[in-house]
Amino acid sequence: MLILELYIFVLAGFVGFMVITKVPPLLHTPLMSATNAISGISLVGSMVAAGGKHGTVATILGFIAVVCATTNVVGGFLITDRMLKMFRRDDHTKAVVPKP
Repeated sequence: MLILELYIFVLAGFVGFMVITKVPPLLHTPLMSATNAISGISLVGSMVAAGGKHGTVATILGFIAVVCATTNVVGGFLITDRMLKMFRRDDHTKAVVPKP
């Protein structure tokens, strides 16, 4: 059972790495902002894995998954916030509407 869990963990890490490296930099910010919900689901799943009584190795791997998923969620929100700040207008650029 432990070998199967380690195999799934390594395979998921490899697939995730391959998917992220194939994304062009131009699409990375919209992709991260769109996948924050999926990262949140991963965070909940990793907390369940870390909190379950499946053994010490599963708890350690679950804790590592919690740290990685939390980093992904926080980074996604920070990048999304930075991207949205690029599209905000400054107060001095707003058009002044003349009074009739």
